[in-house]
Amino acid sequence: MKYKVNFELDLKRNSYKGKYIVIEGIDGCGKTTQAEILTKYFRKLGREVVLTREPRKKGIIGNLVHKVLTGKLKLHPKAIQYLFTADRVIHYEDVIIPALKEGKIVISDRCFWSAIVYGILDRMEGKYDYNIADQLLISQSIISMYHQFIVPDYTFYLKIPIETSLKRIRQKHLKDEKEIYESKEKLQPVIRGYDWLAEKFKREIITLNGEKTIKEVTEEIVQKLKKLKIA
Repeated sequence: MKYKVNFELDLKRNSYKGKYIVIEGIDGCGKTTQAEILTKYFRKLGREVVLTREPRKKGIIGNLVHKVLTGKLKLHPKAIQYLFTADRVIHYEDVIIPALKEGKIVISDRCFWSAIVYGILDRMEGKYDYNIADQLLISQSIISMYHQFIVPDYTFYLKIPIETSLKRIRQKHLKDEKEIYESKEKLQPVIRGYDWLAEKFKREIITLNGEKTIKEVTEEIVQKLKKLKIA
């Protein structure tokens, strides 16, 4: 027997005095660089800043996540997202919420938004069907494990084409390990997923051209934050 469920539900909002800023996008979009630059920018203004990232690569679960991402530990794709979620719970409780309560600015390289993109991808075995994605967003994201996380006050999605991503990934891997999602086959649907997410939540996510120079992207982010009365 099938049961139809239809309802509206808001995301969990930041009720603390600190601000939560997130940079999102596919691998190679420049999110890590921009998160680091923004951290320095706010510290020069005399603000207390916590720079963090998701998924983490340290800690009990973080070590497992790192092994999965680098292919050293094999897990079923659906199980990977639950591992990421467990790490995210600890991250929020130990790092993000305490910092927000103290009035600090939290700047994160990714957050639960990426869990929705990659989570739906893993559940659909690498293919995006937007109708099914909507169903999964309800059943797997909002009303279950993702809804417990605070939505960022400001999310910037750095959009780049797959060619730019692959070029930057090749340059990065001259010194870093390659991760399981960093292939053309995986990145193509991830791009579609991020585009779908940015359109679905366009009031929450600000899309920027990640192909611009580092300085240009930074200036655009700062200008957006100034308009929002934070920078």
